Amino acid sequence: MENPTFPPDFLWGVSTSAFQIEGATKEGGRGPSIWDTFTATEGKVARGEHADVAADHYHRYPEDVALMAELGVGAYRLSVAWPRIQPTGKGAPNPEGISFYDKLIDAVCEAGIAPVVTLYHWDSPQAVEDDGGWLSRDTADRFAEYAAILGERFADRVKLWIPLNEPMVMSIYGYAIGEYAPGKTLLLDAVPTAHHQALAHGKAVQALRAAGATGIGTANNHSPIWPAADTPADRAAGEWLDALINRLYADPVLLGTYPEQLHPHLPEGFADDLPTIAQPLDFYGVNYYEPQGVAAPGEGNPLPFELRPIEGYPMTTNDSPIVPHGLRELLVSFHERYQENLPPVHITENGCSFADEVGEDGAVHDPERVDFLAGHLGAVREAMDTGVDVRGYFVWSLLDNFEWSKGYAPRFGLVHVDYETQRRTPKDSFHWYRKLVRHE
Repeated sequence: MENPTFPPDFLWGVSTSAFQIEGATKEGGRGPSIWDTFTATEGKVARGEHADVAADHYHRYPEDVALMAELGVGAYRLSVAWPRIQPTGKGAPNPEGISFYDKLIDAVCEAGIAPVVTLYHWDSPQAVEDDGGWLSRDTADRFAEYAAILGERFADRVKLWIPLNEPMVMSIYGYAIGEYAPGKTLLLDAVPTAHHQALAHGKAVQALRAAGATGIGTANNHSPIWPAADTPADRAAGEWLDALINRLYADPVLLGTYPEQLHPHLPEGFADDLPTIAQPLDFYGVNYYEPQGVAAPGEGNPLPFELRPIEGYPMTTNDSPIVPHGLRELLVSFHERYQENLPPVHITENGCSFADEVGEDGAVHDPERVDFLAGHLGAVREAMDTGVDVRGYFVWSLLDNFEWSKGYAPRFGLVHVDYETQRRTPKDSFHWYRKLVRHE
């Protein structure tokens, strides 16, 4: 397969998140997060695994920055752990936490790589959750204070800013079905958490801009919705699911509205917050992994839809169907839906997990990941050819890491991590991506 070509200024990057790679959960003045609590709760994470060490990036970041420099990417998307900056989610910043990210961002810049900083990748300080978490409107104000701290400290070096990563996942997985921290099972009563995260986003954008930050966007997980059958009932279920997992997060940010299906579930007076939420953005981040199948709900289902598996495609070890053309479909549909309200797009996450192992030759051969990346980049190129303004692509992930409730079994990295020794081994996909981004 011949690799598609992209403009000379196309931004190539890799992504990670703090809780998944840093480790050092009790070092440097860091406070406990909801994920520390969740992983310590029996039965919540596969094999009882936790992220106390993870990929030990907290201590090994110089080695990881060197790997990125070898890779040749133009940008590194990292996340800051809120509990490292404000151990209780409020008050003066923790000097050791600020110092760590100061050193990390400096190292990235010195390597000629642009830092792309996500303020929040699901690791709320436990004290914030104890005060209501994302069910509380006050959390949006606390988050804005946190954003101001980071903006004032790092705006001089950060190229792009992402206030919240995938608020849909926090709302649905964290508060609606309980698969992720904080582990609540509120179903549609979790919808207010989406609004409070949207409000936090808007307030954070304002705080960052006031601190002199530029290049501010978002990163939402989106999926094309595929009804199981072309029937009115299945199409209606698809529209409801689209509203819940796509439009609930994109519409308020881009249009200043919410889908009508969700109005009864939103907090009273939500419309008053929409002007704050709909701050102008410099880019829109799309995280894509798979389409979502849906059908009309069966008897006894409390929801207005029923999820269905996408069949007939190869699967990753994270149980995701591999559907590259779904990314093209998603990008084109967003371009058509939001038109002039959609700013330039970055693919802020796209990747796959396989059971990668170091072979007898000392290498990690992962041809499935190479095929995955090539196929999805082809889909991005096709979307661009129809007029979608895509400016960059970030692979998830640089390193194998702690994959939330599934622990360490799914390996998403371009670089293999031996969790016993912390040895890093670039995979074949690393070398493939290196040739692509370096135009070799």
